[in-house]
Amino acid sequence: MKSIRSRPALLAILAMLFVEMIWGATFIIVQEALRDASTLLFLALRFTLAAVVLAAAFAGRCRTFASVRRSIAAGAFAGVALFSGYFFQTVGLRYTSAPKSAFITSLAVVTVPLLSSLVYRSVPRAAEGVGVVLATAGLALLTLPDAGLGVGLGDLLTVVCALSFAAHIVIVGHYSARCSFQVMSLTQICTAALIAGGSFWWAEIPRVHWTPRLLIALLITGLLATALGFAVQTWAQKHLSPTRTGLILTLEPVFAWVTSYVVAGESLSTKGMSGALLILGGILLAELKPSWLGRHPSQ
Repeated sequence: MKSIRSRPALLAILAMLFVEMIWGATFIIVQEALRDASTLLFLALRFTLAAVVLAAAFAGRCRTFASVRRSIAAGAFAGVALFSGYFFQTVGLRYTSAPKSAFITSLAVVTVPLLSSLVYRSVPRAAEGVGVVLATAGLALLTLPDAGLGVGLGDLLTVVCALSFAAHIVIVGHYSARCSFQVMSLTQICTAALIAGGSFWWAEIPRVHWTPRLLIALLITGLLATALGFAVQTWAQKHLSPTRTGLILTLEPVFAWVTSYVVAGESLSTKGMSGALLILGGILLAELKPSWLGRHPSQ
């Protein structure tokens, strides 16, 4: 386990906390921005802006890498999963609240060990299995209405979003050690921008109303949440273990709930808060892997 006493590790933790605050705040920001733009067009603008910024930041460095072709292929693969995650999350925000979306999206942290088990053909640890059960129970409390068993469309879309983000984390983790993180990061953002840009004009009715709210949302999501966020996370994971990174990621829905409450007055019911706590508990259990439930060989 990497120590947090070193200066780089402490800086990495602080940097990731800053990014988590940004990511948590974007749920309500995106939800408000969707009043002024259609989903795919908003994503196309967001990812294009982020791609331009990253291209400028990494200009002149790519030619020094010997594994550019492999990095581009891995980045394109990751970019498909990344776009899928953001697409289902953004569409889901049209039909569910920002706090619920954030907590459901956080299920990606629990899903990663299960997908990794399939990729690496290993058996999930007991702690991971119990964590999934707790998170699933929490998801039921968070999403199921008081009467009946129906689940909202936005909740279902966000579950697909969580699975997509989990796939993205597994893909990046599988290829990053053998690839240039600059080329891979830029390629996945460009891939997401190309998919959104190539589909918004026929897959939906394009709609945009240029307002200060939309422009601010694009600047925050494009520059901070996407370009800066991915760069910081990539750098931070050089100094933090996967467990500590996962634990920091669990704070995203907390930041989202606080931001939504302050900005829009959105809050969770008692049942919803209970479900959210179960989700966080399941995530923490799966990430901490207590010794009495079995530890992962990498820990």
